[in-house]
Order: sequence, then structure tokens, then C-alpha cells
Amino acid sequence: MSLVLPTLLCLELILGQSTQAQKGALPQPNITAQPRSMVVNKKYVTIQCWGPAKAEAYKIFKEGGPEPREAEMSTLYIKEMKPDQTGLYRCSYRSGKLWSPCSASLTLVMTGTYAKPSLSRMSGTVVASGDEVIWKCFSKLKYDRFILIKEDEFQTIQNESSTCQDNQHQAIFHRGPVTHTQAGTYRCYGAFNNNPYLWSHPSNPLELEVKECPDGSTRLRDSGPTQGPSQNLPLLIGMPVAILLCLFLLVLLFLCICHRKAKNKATKTGRQPQAAESRNRQAPEARDPQDVTYLQVAFNGPNQGTFSTPRQTHTSEYATIVPK
Repeated sequence: MSLVLPTLLCLELILGQSTQAQKGALPQPNITAQPRSMVVNKKYVTIQCWGPAKAEAYKIFKEGGPEPREAEMSTLYIKEMKPDQTGLYRCSYRSGKLWSPCSASLTLVMTGTYAKPSLSRMSGTVVASGDEVIWKCFSKLKYDRFILIKEDEFQTIQNESSTCQDNQHQAIFHRGPVTHTQAGTYRCYGAFNNNPYLWSHPSNPLELEVKECPDGSTRLRDSGPTQGPSQNLPLLIGMPVAILLCLFLLVLLFLCICHRKAKNKATKTGRQPQAAESRNRQAPEARDPQDVTYLQVAFNGPNQGTFSTPRQTHTSEYATIVPK
């Protein structure tokens, strides 16, 4: 019953404003917590409802709590934070006879209830802009879920259910691509489903440093589908240089091959004249008279005389025999 009344009140206020649309609806108020909405056990917190100067009365209520009361004060003071004061808070204000729409919800969490978990990062201490960061929050306690928070910003980066691994409960958080605005100090907390607004002590802090690329842009995979001419300039310059270098090496290799062939041909040609000259020198020496043998050959033919008349030698010829 206590949960239904504030919810019906907000619906009634919103519906009532819709009927007065022609007269102009009141703007929605803002609700904040000081010093922050993550309150340590037994510490104080102040809830503030911010409406326009013409606001005459305020209502600050907790969802699921008692029916809110109209008050002139726009501030709710909690001197000592207790588990039953955690939850979702909203507010509205009245101007004349009209009530404003309800504000967005404010999550009031009490920390320091359970033992702290551990936080580690499955990447280096420094990451480049555009990279992905992987966190691991783990504990021996059987937490139902883990929450990763950046300090000084009550923003739930991720709220992950825990899994059992190596006799401990853990949750893996993926974050990326990161930018320099996400650099800072991170902590994680453990919680149970039956008390979602009661968190453990925070883990030890872990710093995240994001290093920008030299040109101030992110890595190639995060640069988007379009690229400017300046980004392609190194590629446009490098390709012609590489082609010219390859052509130069090919010409140099061709000249070396031609030079080697010419040198081998000259070597063979130089050996042939020497052999011919050697043969020419040997030929005259073989014609030396001391090395020549003369052979006298006599040809005898018949004379016109009788058969018994001895044949007369008419001529003599000499043949020269040159030993090899």
C-alpha cells in the first residue's frame, strides 16, 4: 500500500498537468543529494528539490515509503544514514493550485555494509584512446552482483551479475572505446538482490590513464568510415617511393648480370687467340730442315728399244715427309 500511494500521486500530478496543457504546464523540478547520493553507513545526507522561484510548497518522498507531506522547505535532511532510508527518491512542487510533474528518480545508496571486493584491470595501466578496457571485480563472498563506479561521479558504468570462478564470485566489465574523459579513479562494490541499495565497502582504487594518439585522434578502427586527405598523405607519398626503389633494384640487378656475362665472354675469347697463336708458332718449327726427311722416288719407263734393253731412269722426284 505504501508503494502504491506515491506512485499514484505522481500519475495524478502528471495527468492533472495534461488537462491544464492549454494554460501551460509547470516545468519539472530537479532533485540532488549532498555531498553525494552514495552515503557511508551512519553518515548524513541532504536531499534538495530544485523548483522555480514561484514554487510555494514541496513534496519529497521515497518510493515505497509513507505518503509525502506538503512542506514549504525544499530540503530533506537525513542526519544518520540507515538501511531503511535507502531507495529511490522523487519530488514535486506547487505553484498556485497546480502541482508540477515529479522529478526524475534519485538513487540513494548506503555503502560500507559488507566486506570490500577486489578490482583489477585485464589490460595495461595506460591505454590508448579508442582502446577497450576490461575490468574484473571479484570477492570470496557470494555477491549476487557487482557495480563499477568512477569516483566523484555517481554513474553506474555497468551493473553485472556475478559468476562463480575458481572458488570466488566475479564479474567482468567491458568498457570502450575509451576517451580521455573516462580517465580517473575507479572502484567496485558488491551487493545482494534482496537489498539492492545496500552496497559493500568500496574496493581499493584503480587508476585509468588514457593516452591520446600523437595527432590527437583515436586509432584507425575508431576513426569512422571517412578519412580526410591529410590522413592518407603518408600512404600517397610512400607508394611512389617504394615503386621507384623497386625499379632501381631491378635495374641494378640487370646491370650486374650483363656485366658478368660480358666478363665471361671476354675470358673465353682471350683463350682462343692464345691457342691459335700457339699452333701458328709450332707450325714453322716443324718445317725446320733438320726435322724434314726427303724420299727419292725414281720412275723408270720402257725405252723404244728391245725388251732386253735395260730401262733408263728419266726423272727423279722428292717427297717431303714431315713428322707429326
